[in-house]
Amino acid sequence: MDFLTTLKIGLGAVMANRLRSALTILGVTIGIAAVIGVVAIGEGAQNEVTGEIEALGTYLLTVSIRGRGPDMVLTQSELDDIVYDIPGIAAVSPVITSSGVAKHGTGRFDCSIAGVNHQYATVRDIQVERGRFISAIDVDTRQKVSIIGQNVALELFGLSNPVGETIKLNGQTFSVIGVLEPRGGGIAGSEDDQVIIPVTTAERLLGRRGFTAFYIKGQDKDSVDVISSAVENRLNRRFRDENAYRIFNQTQVLEIVQSVSRTLTLMLGGIAFISLLVGGIGIMNIMLVSVVERTREIGLRKAVGATNQDILRQFLLESVVLSLIGAALGIAVGTLLARGIALFIGISPVFPWKGAAIAIALSIGVGVSFGSLPANRAANLEPIQALRTE
Repeated sequence: MDFLTTLKIGLGAVMANRLRSALTILGVTIGIAAVIGVVAIGEGAQNEVTGEIEALGTYLLTVSIRGRGPDMVLTQSELDDIVYDIPGIAAVSPVITSSGVAKHGTGRFDCSIAGVNHQYATVRDIQVERGRFISAIDVDTRQKVSIIGQNVALELFGLSNPVGETIKLNGQTFSVIGVLEPRGGGIAGSEDDQVIIPVTTAERLLGRRGFTAFYIKGQDKDSVDVISSAVENRLNRRFRDENAYRIFNQTQVLEIVQSVSRTLTLMLGGIAFISLLVGGIGIMNIMLVSVVERTREIGLRKAVGATNQDILRQFLLESVVLSLIGAALGIAVGTLLARGIALFIGISPVFPWKGAAIAIALSIGVGVSFGSLPANRAANLEPIQALRTE
């Protein structure tokens, strides 16, 4: 018997018992939907967290000094000594942060202030949409210049170009020399609400002497750990206390986040896979019932020349068809479920193409595995005994 004939008979058997087939398919659908939904949400959440960490900048080290007092701040000369001659450093910038109020005309915006140097744009992978970024001369001469975020520009200047205009920042006048490209929110808050000024100017504006945080950008992934170790040694000599500072290694954090996310996704996927096994057991039970109900049909087909292999293939094919229909519906339901959950929690789900392919392969495997017992039982029926069955 050729494949098309076997397929036609199998589909006919599935359609002849629609309610039973639908209930059997439902078990597989739930299992596949659970797998697809869990993987899609897991990958979406991982991408969301990874994106927020990467938004800080690539190959980034963030060093913050803990504690208070005049000894718990760094000067530019001390920072130069700390990073001096360390291989693999692409850029370094101190940072002083504070909240502030930006004004222009009658407009007012509660913003965050970041005092940085001319290498900050390189360190944080920042792009200027209009105008320019801070220069080394701006830092050296304590210029009152500013680069403003998108929300600051929109609130204070509307659709007009702010470059060349002035703003009042905590009561002092600053020239606007640039507007940042849209950056959005992240771990450190929305950079669209930020006003960036030279670090030396920030010291005067905010009444600070020195800074308690700085960024280092490595040239590549391999250089980050080398830089981190060297900076740690020099900070130990400077403060004589390992608890006086904290080094945030973005590369290590990304690896940890991705590892934890993969573990959780696999664990939840494994739990969801149990649902698929339950669906497979349902297929086996239904196919066993089908063999009993169709015993006379099996005997008749054998009497007219059907071989054991023909019967085996037919029942296996029916089992696989049920599984594949369940898989197709499960992928659709799982995708919709993932989109709904993602919309509710505010992330973008990632359709797991690899997961969908695995789900289809699993459904075929489930169909073959759980259909083997009923198919073998049907194939091994003796024609005479089968024909005697009422």
